[in-house]
Amino acid sequence: MLDHTGNQAATRERHSSALAVSYARSAAEVIEAQRLRYKVFAGEMGARLPDAESGIDRDIYDAHCDHLLVRDTGSGEVVGTYRLLPGLKARELGSFYADSEFDLTRLEHLRDETVEIGRSCVHPDYRNGATIARLWSGLAAYATQHGYQYLMGCASLGMADGGYIAASIYRRLAREHLSPVEYRAFPRCELPLAAFDRDVEALPPPLVKGYVRVGAYVCGAPAWDPDFNTADLLMLLPLSRMDARYARHFMAA
Repeated sequence: MLDHTGNQAATRERHSSALAVSYARSAAEVIEAQRLRYKVFAGEMGARLPDAESGIDRDIYDAHCDHLLVRDTGSGEVVGTYRLLPGLKARELGSFYADSEFDLTRLEHLRDETVEIGRSCVHPDYRNGATIARLWSGLAAYATQHGYQYLMGCASLGMADGGYIAASIYRRLAREHLSPVEYRAFPRCELPLAAFDRDVEALPPPLVKGYVRVGAYVCGAPAWDPDFNTADLLMLLPLSRMDARYARHFMAA
């Protein structure tokens, strides 16, 4: 996308060398992440969010999570974010976010060794490899520092076309990246794949592509999230499966 000067590509190139990863250290920094989430989820995707007039996206899980931030050091703006919910905190809370969309019975024994990653989003002007790499370096550092063995989270596929693109992407991913049966999760509101029997050429979103590139599994059929109007895939990355090339890259980033 070009801005009115036609210099968007050059602007993105400058951004890529001025990004820093940190964790929110105050309520104000959490709100910065929530404002970015609102901009992407409500503004771009048309999600129906509670408390929409506030201009932030928040729910009951936020207070129990660590919030990973990618910040443009020039402008000071938060341009990428993840929230991280450790398994022990999820147990205290009563659930992972993913429990609301999937039956996770087969993953029950992994909970305490798992950190759930979610609410991932990137500012539209920063959707490039550099920003994704910063996010992944932050995730890798967090998991290593705290000794987690698994990253798990819901990855969203847009349904602006009604669902054909999401169904087609899932089918392609499932051919090569479907989890072993012992890691399967079962959607509580399953996307009716049989209704979307026309194959559509489409690429996975960059974050989903990044997950499978480093070794993540797709844990079964997608769930339909009516509030966000997305098809959500449950992704599971056993860190022992992380491709060595990417592990070296992210651990050193």
